[in-house]
Amino acid sequence: MTTETAPPQPDDTVSATGGEDGPPRAPFAVRRRHLVAGFAVVVAVLAGWAGHDVAGRVSSGGMVPPQAESLHAEQILGRDFGADTPDFVLLARAGGRHGATVDSKEAAAAGRALERRLAAERDVVRVRSYWTAGRPKALRSADRHSALLLAWFRGNDLATGKVAERVMPRVTGHRGPLQVAAGGDAAVRAEVARQASHDANLSELVALPVTATLLLLVFGSPAAAVLPVFVGIFAALGTTAVLRRLADVSEVSAYALNISTALAFGLAIDYCLFLISRYREERRGGAALAPALHTTLRTAGRAVAVSAATVAGGMAALLVFPHPVLRSIGCGGMAVTLMAALGSLVVLPAVLALLGDRLERFDVFARWRRHGDGPDGRPGMGRWGRIARAMMRRPLLGGIPVACLLVLLAVPFTQARFGLFDDRVLPERTAAGEVGTALRRDFATSGIGATTVVLPSFDPRARRAELDGYARRISGVRGVVQVDGPTGTYRGGRRSAKPTRASKQFASPHGVFLSVAGRGEPADPANAERVRRIRALPAPARAWVGGMGARVVDAQRPVQDRLPLALALIAAGMFALVLALTRYPVLALKALVLNALSLCATFGALVFVFQEGHLRRLVGDFTVTGSTDVLLPIVVFCIAFGLSMDYECILLSRIVEEHRRGAGTVLSVARGVDRTAGLFTWSALILAVVMAALATSGLVFLKAVGVGLALAALLDATVVRGLLVPAVMRLAGRANWWAPAWLRGGR
Repeated sequence: MTTETAPPQPDDTVSATGGEDGPPRAPFAVRRRHLVAGFAVVVAVLAGWAGHDVAGRVSSGGMVPPQAESLHAEQILGRDFGADTPDFVLLARAGGRHGATVDSKEAAAAGRALERRLAAERDVVRVRSYWTAGRPKALRSADRHSALLLAWFRGNDLATGKVAERVMPRVTGHRGPLQVAAGGDAAVRAEVARQASHDANLSELVALPVTATLLLLVFGSPAAAVLPVFVGIFAALGTTAVLRRLADVSEVSAYALNISTALAFGLAIDYCLFLISRYREERRGGAALAPALHTTLRTAGRAVAVSAATVAGGMAALLVFPHPVLRSIGCGGMAVTLMAALGSLVVLPAVLALLGDRLERFDVFARWRRHGDGPDGRPGMGRWGRIARAMMRRPLLGGIPVACLLVLLAVPFTQARFGLFDDRVLPERTAAGEVGTALRRDFATSGIGATTVVLPSFDPRARRAELDGYARRISGVRGVVQVDGPTGTYRGGRRSAKPTRASKQFASPHGVFLSVAGRGEPADPANAERVRRIRALPAPARAWVGGMGARVVDAQRPVQDRLPLALALIAAGMFALVLALTRYPVLALKALVLNALSLCATFGALVFVFQEGHLRRLVGDFTVTGSTDVLLPIVVFCIAFGLSMDYECILLSRIVEEHRRGAGTVLSVARGVDRTAGLFTWSALILAVVMAALATSGLVFLKAVGVGLALAALLDATVVRGLLVPAVMRLAGRANWWAPAWLRGGR
């Protein structure tokens, strides 16, 4: 690119007051380049200081809205009955001599000592173990080689996770004849936080060398390749500061931090690539530095601003949902998008002005770049332009197979079964993951994660018949194996056992509760369906249903209720922004439809891989649960839809620019695709590398988000923008350029 850089012009520094017929007014960032660059450095340093401890303030919970019925049921169970789900579970395995069991004298002594050690820890409210609770069979495995210790902690999700992190090293490992491992919700949260921090560092190490090579290849000179990295760091530091302040007033998810960091560099590269390429094009055309930057910001800068607004709008839609994890990801996404736009539209022009012609030095790939011009003096048509022309010559012949391919990819999404990730969000090799597997396999009757029905202020003596009838109705629900309560045990709609001494635990002066055992695993979608049926049953008093299945229902219901509103807001916002950019309604509508088709294909691929387990070795091993986390499609949709519109805005802005210069539909589309497809294809490739690094995470949620966004970016930048858009626009013909009078008058 050095050979095509225009020599310095006499008006390289444009005065602040250009006349109407004189040169354009230099942008503020160019006129005050030193001030802007210095201010950016100060802001980055202060943001880094403000957000340096954000990793210690994030939570791995927040999957369920704080006002959910299941959480309220847990609070009542803990307050009035001491029977809420334990925060911490220790799995003690008898070791030593062959045939040793947890009932041996040595194992029992070690178990009681371990319980006393755990109970003495700060913020531990109560402890219960197999050895001090009357040796119930529910807390012992069938082979007698394993037993459980249960603990309840003080505080919210973030606090209990920190307690678990502090306590685990002190109570796990070899404890006499016992080998002890930690699990339970608090241990899972601690492991998730630790894994997220580890994965963030690992993904940076994985992505850095590949991204650096690609940046040097696409930007040419080392100076130009470094600029997106600086903008990405600026955006990431600003976002961590925002998330750190947000953590003081609300729950912030660890996922928000990882996703925002990855997006910071993806968006920075995207915006910088488009702006620097347009700036170079203007300089090659003979423009001086300041006029070139002025034209760049007026054309490409406007597209970047609209693109950033679309991405931020997609992220803002997450605020519609009451789930803390979605809201924190939405806030982080909006912050990182705005910071990336600020860095690209303000800081980048200032740095370009400071560099001047030094931007093009040491372009090691200059000899391999295309420098040919067409007969009209404009750059000649490249590979993407020729592909677009070929698609437009036979739009139906080329477009229908591409559309069918996307539909075929989307088919698995129709078989999605929505649930929630449990401890299996972690790798199986982690201690919490191993304990979770053992709980499902050997302690299915322990009650951990079981469905509970709480009736506060209910008198079981005065209203015994009503409670008996209610328990019978619950036991008759499809999939319910057994119901235990103060009036006995129920199976298949009938009472199978009378009350025993153990039945007293289900009643207190504050009311009663029922324990419902069902087939399958607690987080299975079938368990959620059972909870819906239980909640629909007539109850003798206000009943609160809790447990893992209830949490799944409480996570799903707001999604179902508010998804139409979120989709409507996204569609209306994106349509308005694209319309403001192009002034053509048909182009805006086409953008929405093609983006929706592309994302459906992405969702189908996610179900195919992560729910059904196909190709899992290709994306890194994980535990297949047979369900898709209900929040995953929402996160991927809001991020990917914004990124897709980002590419669409870049493409449409150039197509419209060519059309307004007098080119027809075929020529304007071919030129627009040719000038931009290479840019956003490189951008998508680099974004895919960054997201593929995120997909190396040991956390299934982050792995799925990384795979989904990488696939969405590659599909959108190649199949949709390079092939389907030209075919659709050729079929639309003159309709592409229709606009009502009130829009035409604004041009």
